[in-house]
Amino acid sequence: MRSKAGYRVILWIAGISLLLSAACTKTRVLSTGGTLKFSVDTLKFDTVFTAAGSFTTGLLIYNPQNEEVIISSIRLQNGTTSYFHLNVDGFSGNNVPNLKIAAHDSLYVFATVNINPSDTLTPFIVTDELIATLNGKDFSIPFTAYGQNAHYIVSDSFSVANGPVTNWVTDKPYVVINSMEVGPGATLNIPANCRVYMHQNARIFVYGNLNVNGTASDSVVFQGDRLDRAYFGYIGYPGEWGGIEVFPGGTGNISHAVIKNCGGATGYYNYAIQPAALEVDTEGKLTIDHTIIENSIGYGILAWSGKLSANTCLVQGTGAQALAVIQGGTDSLINCTFANYGSSVLAHGDAGTLVVLNYFNEGNNNWIPGNLNGFMENCIVYGSLDSEIICDSLGGATASFIMKNCLLSMGNTRESFVHFDHTIFNQDPMFKSNINADFHLTTGSPAIGTGAGTLPGNDLDNKPWTNPIDIGCYTSP
Repeated sequence: MRSKAGYRVILWIAGISLLLSAACTKTRVLSTGGTLKFSVDTLKFDTVFTAAGSFTTGLLIYNPQNEEVIISSIRLQNGTTSYFHLNVDGFSGNNVPNLKIAAHDSLYVFATVNINPSDTLTPFIVTDELIATLNGKDFSIPFTAYGQNAHYIVSDSFSVANGPVTNWVTDKPYVVINSMEVGPGATLNIPANCRVYMHQNARIFVYGNLNVNGTASDSVVFQGDRLDRAYFGYIGYPGEWGGIEVFPGGTGNISHAVIKNCGGATGYYNYAIQPAALEVDTEGKLTIDHTIIENSIGYGILAWSGKLSANTCLVQGTGAQALAVIQGGTDSLINCTFANYGSSVLAHGDAGTLVVLNYFNEGNNNWIPGNLNGFMENCIVYGSLDSEIICDSLGGATASFIMKNCLLSMGNTRESFVHFDHTIFNQDPMFKSNINADFHLTTGSPAIGTGAGTLPGNDLDNKPWTNPIDIGCYTSP
C-alpha cells in the first residue's frame, strides 16, 4: 500500500509539470500577411453644424485571423492638420502605434471632428482617411463630415409629392453631395446670386422643370466643392463634378449662369452618363442664355436628339467638343462663341470644337439615325486646330444645318446638308487672349460688324450690341 507521503509527492510533481507546461505555451502572433476589417465602409459625421462645436462617432477594427495581430500604426492621413481627432482603445492621438488585437477580436476607434461652420476657409465637405498598418500593408477607411454651414442636398429627389414647386434661397450656398433629381412634373427654381457647389461626380438630373434665374448683375454659379484647390495648386481643375442633364420630357431654362470645372462621367441606375457640362436628350428641351460653360473635362454642351436653344453664350476649354449635336435634334444657336485652345490642365485633342451628326454610332456597325434641323447665326467656332468642325450625315433621316454670318475654323470639306450664308472661313477672330481664356474681340477682328440681324438685349458683359451687330458673344470694344 502506498503511503500518503508518496501520494503527496506524486501530486506535487504533477502540479509542477502543469505549471511548466503553461509557462511554455505562448500566444501566437501573426507576423506576415493578414487582413483587417472595419465595421463601416465610410465613417460619416452627418450632423449639419450651425455653431462651432464637435461631434464624436466611432468604428470597430476587426482581426479575423486565428492569431493575435499587432497593428504597427493607426493614424490619420492628414496627421496633426486634420479636422478629425482619434482615440484608439483609450490612447489619444492621430498616430497611435503598436496596438494588439487578439484572434477574432476587435478594438474601438473613437473619432471627433471639430468644425467652425462660419469659417469660409473650411471646405464644405471635410475629408480624411484612417490608415491601419498590419505587417507592412495599409488598410484604410475614409472619413467625411460637413464643413461650412450650407444647405446640403444628399441624394434628394424633388417631386410633385414633395410639393410641385421648390424655390431655393440665397441665405446660404447649396452643396449637392450625391446626384439629385428634379422629378417629372416638379419644378425647381434657383434664384439669382445662388451658389451651387457640387461634390465629386454629383450631377443634376432633370425629368421635370429646372429654372436657373440668374441676372446680369447676379449670376448663378455651379462649381465643384473643392475650395482647397489653391493649396494643391490646381485651381480650376476640370472634371471635379458631373453636370446637368435634361432627360426626355424634361425642360431646362438656364439664364445668366456660370458652369465650370465639370464634365466628370459616372453611372446612374445602370445608365451610362456621358461626360458633359450640359446634356439634353431625346424629347428634352434646354434653353440657355448669357451663360458661360468652361473647363469641362468632357463635352461643353451635348445635344442628343434633343431641343437646344443657346443665345449669347461662351463655351470654352473642353476636353471633348464644346458643342456636340448627335443623332439629330432641333438646335438654334445665336451669338455664341465656341473656343478650344487647350490649357495646362486640359489638352485640346483632334476631335475639334464642333461636331454635327444626324446619327449615333452605337458600335458594331449599328448606326441610329435621327432627323436634324439646326440653325447657327453670328457664332464663332475656333481653336488651335486647322479645322475645328466635323459634319456628317447618313440616310434614313433628314439633315439640315444652316450656318449664317458665322466665323469658322473649317477644312475644305463642305457637306451638302450644311448651308453656309455669308460665312467667314479660317480668319483669326483676334481674341484678346486665348491663353488667358479672354475671348473678347480686339480692334481689327473680322467678327466686328459682320453679323446679321439685330439681337434684343445685351452681350455677355451686359453691354449694348453695336450696329451692325458683331459675331460671337461679346460686342466690339
